[in-house]
Amino acid sequence: MSLRLIFAGTPAFAVPALQAALASGHPVVAVLTQPDRPAGRGRGLAASPIKLQALAAGVPLLQPETLRKPSVRRQLAALQPDLLIVVAYGLMLTEAVLAVPRHGCWNLHASLLPRWRGAAPIQRAILAGDDATGVDLMQMQAGLDSGPVLLSRRTPIQTDDSGGSLQDRLAALAADLLSEGLTRLALGTLPAAQAQSSVGICYAHKIEKAEAALDCTQSAIALERQVRAFSPTPIAELELAGERLRVHAALAVPALASAAPGSVLAATREGIDIACGEGALRLTRVQRAGGKPLSAWDYLNARPELRQRP
Repeated sequence: MSLRLIFAGTPAFAVPALQAALASGHPVVAVLTQPDRPAGRGRGLAASPIKLQALAAGVPLLQPETLRKPSVRRQLAALQPDLLIVVAYGLMLTEAVLAVPRHGCWNLHASLLPRWRGAAPIQRAILAGDDATGVDLMQMQAGLDSGPVLLSRRTPIQTDDSGGSLQDRLAALAADLLSEGLTRLALGTLPAAQAQSSVGICYAHKIEKAEAALDCTQSAIALERQVRAFSPTPIAELELAGERLRVHAALAVPALASAAPGSVLAATREGIDIACGEGALRLTRVQRAGGKPLSAWDYLNARPELRQRP
């Protein structure tokens, strides 16, 4: 059975899934992505990663500002889709749009639902210290990530996972899961969707820039998770001896001395140890304002006064 597909996505996370849809043997009759947005220092309009992929593949592209207009719904219906696949699209689908495809709409969501519904499930899972996450293939319905789950894949969260490394792994899982879902739908072997549990629901609210600031009164373990979760964006920040630094990598270590939170306990080739509410945070890769990321030791070469510490 051949399925007419529409794919809706925007960021790089969605690209592997679009590639899987294009390679599935089913025709992708259109790609939906958000309108070009200002980006970079010049704030010029930039195409989304999904737009670039769609243009490279020669797939018709739609970039509506909203899906609420009846004209958009009519445009989608005219394509006679069997299935609409959504991966990190960023616009809400109305009930009228959800009803357009013959098999409804699927969403690939980067968490094990009902935990971490919402905008930032990858970062929130790391911040919370979860030991595992995954990708769910969900039949969409009205409501935020509340639809029944068709298929699921699980992966452990490693102690050195960053937001970027976990995103890459989950993006690959999402592509594999979509391929499986499309194959099983075409063969008639797709399992019935299972309603999400009413226990354990929590929401992954959008990451705000203010959350990037490291508060050294917290435990070193919490701050290490913050650094990992916010790499590669928005990047954690810390005030160190009168200078604002972006922190690209850090480790929680035992505090070998007692000091006020935020104090420098040691500065060596291994890194810069900062006193925390509990334990110490060892900065291993930092970035000065206007500079490039560099090792903590290279940073210390520019601030030799810090190296005098034990």
